[in-house]
Amino acid sequence: MTVTMNGQTKRPRQDAACVDLFCGAGGLTHGLIEAGVRVVAGVDFDEACEYPYTENHKGIAFHKHDIAKLSASEVEQWFDNAPIRILAGCAPCQPFSTYSQRYDTVGTERWALLSHFARLAEELKPDILTMENVTTVTKHKVFDDFVARLKRLKYNVWYEDVDCVEYGIPQRRRRTVLLASLHGPIQLHEPHASEVRAVRDVLKSLPVLRHGGTDEEDPLHTAPRLSPLNLKRIKASKPGGSWRDWPKHLIAKCHTKKSGKTYPSVYGRMKWEEPAPTLTTQFYGFGNGRFGHPSQARGLSLREGAILQGFPLDYSFIPAGERIQFKVLGRLIGNAVPVELGRAIGASIIEHVNRYVGQPSLTTN
Repeated sequence: MTVTMNGQTKRPRQDAACVDLFCGAGGLTHGLIEAGVRVVAGVDFDEACEYPYTENHKGIAFHKHDIAKLSASEVEQWFDNAPIRILAGCAPCQPFSTYSQRYDTVGTERWALLSHFARLAEELKPDILTMENVTTVTKHKVFDDFVARLKRLKYNVWYEDVDCVEYGIPQRRRRTVLLASLHGPIQLHEPHASEVRAVRDVLKSLPVLRHGGTDEEDPLHTAPRLSPLNLKRIKASKPGGSWRDWPKHLIAKCHTKKSGKTYPSVYGRMKWEEPAPTLTTQFYGFGNGRFGHPSQARGLSLREGAILQGFPLDYSFIPAGERIQFKVLGRLIGNAVPVELGRAIGASIIEHVNRYVGQPSLTTN
């Protein structure tokens, strides 16, 4: 698969192959490909991921699979004897998020997914391995065990919290990125963004929408309908503000209580001149965070969320004519690895392979 960027066609080096575990809708895969990494397979248990993954990455196989039951021998076949093997695995972040208070549930199935990633690393011993997750993942024993297992396998391991804004992502999103290699020291390259990208930079050209409306040219550019009360609330909201800006008759009873006053970051509008807040899987809901449109009386559309995650404007998430399901598409978009972060990870891997393995990483026509 080739990718055209800035008028140039980049072909990934053919001696390396990457399998993307927990591939989701393809954010990481898309970024890796743009950086010159040859991705050969994506794996996810969520069947809703298959269409966007395969539709936007022609020729790359999608495997609906439970990672807990995935054998190393199956993954080995997907690598197809590539001399350089790369294993990517961004396990679902919800168990490690600050929104989840279940810090004592280390043995649950979802927490164990990181351990299954480590199991596959032990059995496959790929040349390079990468992982992305929420920053709080490093506070948990399962992460410490993961790193320890890699080091016992003689991997050079690097991980650090990354500010996505510094990598050109128009969103305040901090993530932990891990890179590991059997060939030598490896780390994410330094931030490249010369200036912070704001909401206006990426959303200003999209057609105006009413709440509950859909763009005729792009079905994904659709915003959920607001209740009459929430419509009054968003009209009373200031960019960068919250429910504290409203007249008293619009404030929810829960926010008038002492406990409710500690939640100021809901029912807010974004600011045109600043990056967006961290997108969640419910970014389309006005009441779920500072996800109100900066100037239009509505929440974010699904397309706007995808753009803030770095997906191209024409990235397809559902077949033509299929009904829009906010919960499903919000999950796919909100859980994605931002494309620009994936590109930075891919570029770091290519730079590392060039240095320690040799041979040109790609050709440019």
